[in-house]
Amino acid sequence: MRNCYILVLLVFSNSTLFAQSVSNYPKYYFRNPLGIPMELTANMGELRSNHWHMGLDLRTQQKENLPVYAAAAGYISKVRIEPFGYGRSIFINHPNGLTTVYGHLNDFFPALEKYVTEQQYKNQVWAIELDFSKTQFPVFKSQLIAYSGNTGSSQGPHLHFEIRDTKTSRCLNPLLFGFPVKDDVPPEIIRLGLYNRSISLYRQSPQIFSLKKRDGNNYVLNGVPVIQTGFKKISFAIQAFDRMKPRGSEDGIYSAKIFFNNEPVIGFVLDSIDYDESAYINAQIDYKYRYNGGYYLQHLSLLPGDHGAVYKKQNGNGILNLNDTGFHLVHIDVRDVYNHRAQLDFMVQYLDSLEHTALPDTSIKFIPNQNNFFQKQDFELSLTPNALYDTVPVVYYKSPSALINSISAIHRFNDASFPLHDAVTVRIKPEVEVPEELKNKIVIRRNDNRSSSVRKATWQQEWVSASFKEFGNFQALIDTIPPVVKSMGKEDTIVYSGSKYMAVEAWDNFGSLRNFRAEIDGQWVRFSNDKAGTFIYVFDEKCPYGIHQLKVTIDDLVGNSTTQTQWFRREPYTAPARKVVHKKKKVISGKSINKRPSIKK
Repeated sequence: MRNCYILVLLVFSNSTLFAQSVSNYPKYYFRNPLGIPMELTANMGELRSNHWHMGLDLRTQQKENLPVYAAAAGYISKVRIEPFGYGRSIFINHPNGLTTVYGHLNDFFPALEKYVTEQQYKNQVWAIELDFSKTQFPVFKSQLIAYSGNTGSSQGPHLHFEIRDTKTSRCLNPLLFGFPVKDDVPPEIIRLGLYNRSISLYRQSPQIFSLKKRDGNNYVLNGVPVIQTGFKKISFAIQAFDRMKPRGSEDGIYSAKIFFNNEPVIGFVLDSIDYDESAYINAQIDYKYRYNGGYYLQHLSLLPGDHGAVYKKQNGNGILNLNDTGFHLVHIDVRDVYNHRAQLDFMVQYLDSLEHTALPDTSIKFIPNQNNFFQKQDFELSLTPNALYDTVPVVYYKSPSALINSISAIHRFNDASFPLHDAVTVRIKPEVEVPEELKNKIVIRRNDNRSSSVRKATWQQEWVSASFKEFGNFQALIDTIPPVVKSMGKEDTIVYSGSKYMAVEAWDNFGSLRNFRAEIDGQWVRFSNDKAGTFIYVFDEKCPYGIHQLKVTIDDLVGNSTTQTQWFRREPYTAPARKVVHKKKKVISGKSINKRPSIKK
């Protein structure tokens, strides 16, 4: 009872230490870029695969082609069109030194759409990035700039909206700018994870504690008065999320801080993130636990290889030292951008009776912040100093390959549950002699039970080399199979009657196309490839009604090429002639009358 009294007293006395700094961002400078009420499906800092969400996702009522307006006066500085990412996007520079970004768009406004189309045809590319001067496309606040869509890596119609510092390109949290978004709901803390920090995080699973709300927005451990542990060095992580309204979507939290024995230790704030830093989310979360099916747990400590900017140190890196068997107070404060808060208070105690004597670990390890190199007779792997967040155990196996086109064994090095910040470079020595004419046809494939990726190999004397973003199974293969063009050649002449577009499907045995080129009557035409799916050409003035020849050429990673031609006829839609049916007449008493008699006046 005495311990509980001290706990409440200590937390209350330090409540003022959680006050967040007031933002200097200009309030109400930007307008809602849509013409409907501003409602979010995702906020900045929401946890995503390999990155934080870098802006706001705005609802478009599950519709496409809603007008999108310039959030403030300025000029369009960039347009980007890509199969993934933000699809079709616009960047506007503003005189206050900030840039707004609008993603997953459909058409741009007419003058811009016309210019971009001209540049695509001039450069004979669909995916394009164009930079503009201040005088080319100036815009005023509330000017129509585009229509909303579902392009790029979008899973449904919405508008992605960002605010960036123009000079540094750092993304700033848009909710700090006074947009009309109502939020009366504080964050929620769901679970707590405990870690033994005398060993790597990748050699353990967290001890999970469920929580319950005590009163107001205060949380306590569910059924555990005190956390008792046999670890002298510990750290914590939390599962937490924020909502904009009751029963709303689970968004990311804005900040979290941890106090130990009434002293602030460390916290993170997701108010400003650079795209080059966004992969550090894999150090902020327990990546391995999440990869293996667990929840998103956000660390309240800094990993040795985390060189991002979201953590703010005050008294250490978040590793807590239990140097005695007394009770130690831990306080965690979680907030959203509107300063609503949720708090978790508990005690932790070290007991030597719970300590486990670890066996000496003599295994090979990769250490963060240094070059790491692994070598076998026919396999080598290397990492840069920035590649790892924490110490990684080395696990290697070699097995034969049953594939006919394989020129090496399968080399397994760890698996993808260990995150990488920089790419891993692998070198493989082929087991067979490779003819000179096939040395430029070699790929290295990485795969596991979840995903596969392929890179063109670089020949280095007796070795082949490539870089990948994940650990896994690696093997070298020869690729001499050209891509396949589907949906062509089945008929002498394909008829497009009233169609707005034509579609071409392409397939490659390794799932990786390097180039797609289409010509109609010898002239390049623009086929789009949104989400890297079917290639689509929307009929325009380049293809008038009549008979034409389509020629498609596709190349894969190593230069295997396929060219196929197809005649087609484009014609306007013609409604089928209506069949005239004559009504039969009935004969009554020798007189002929219509089925529908006339009415006498």
